Amino acid sequence: MDKIVLMLELQQQLNDATNGAQWTSGVTKNGKEINWKRCIYMECAEMIDSFAWKHWKNIAAEPDWDNLKIEVVDVWHFILSQAIEENAKVGKLSFEDLANQSCAVSSYAGITKQNTLYASQKEIIEQVELLMLDALERDGFHLSKMMEHFFTLVKMSGLDIGTLYRLYVGKNILNQFRQDHGYKDGSYIKIWNGVEDNVVMKGIWEENGDIAPEFLYEKLEAHYEILEA
Repeated sequence: MDKIVLMLELQQQLNDATNGAQWTSGVTKNGKEINWKRCIYMECAEMIDSFAWKHWKNIAAEPDWDNLKIEVVDVWHFILSQAIEENAKVGKLSFEDLANQSCAVSSYAGITKQNTLYASQKEIIEQVELLMLDALERDGFHLSKMMEHFFTLVKMSGLDIGTLYRLYVGKNILNQFRQDHGYKDGSYIKIWNGVEDNVVMKGIWEENGDIAPEFLYEKLEAHYEILEA
């Protein structure tokens, strides 16, 4: 549960820095409408592209399991954001209470133990589509239902709460790095010497087991400086 609290705190900080303190009202500091539910189902569509689901193209391609995990973490950013926004509208529970509510779903127990096993491509795609349906519901946002489906997906994707947290922190820092280096105005370079920045970030984490978030940022800075030079 503590990891969920920490991730909620990091998401609040990232959104405050990126979108302004009023983002929970559904608008950025630049007056742009925010739609987290749309972010969720669009990111889910990208997650499905981790698989060779098209019957007319690349039918023998192997699943991209690493990309699947990155997309799971991206969806998690948006679910956390939606949860914080909804919470701000209805009385604002503490992050501890919000985390408790999230962890009360039955599927959370399934990710509290170390896990490296994947479900089948068919099962994962079907689970992703359940999340898409949750995000497309027009009668509001049902946090418990979405958390139930999401934590099931986490387990099916070979992740657990420890690895989800680790990848989340890495992507959170990368997102902050992107914002600091021109992501919004289009000047940011996302492909680093033929490799997407997501992959570079994941490699830094894997090479430095106990790296602190601020040092991860410095490592990204060092890689990016070489790229720009």
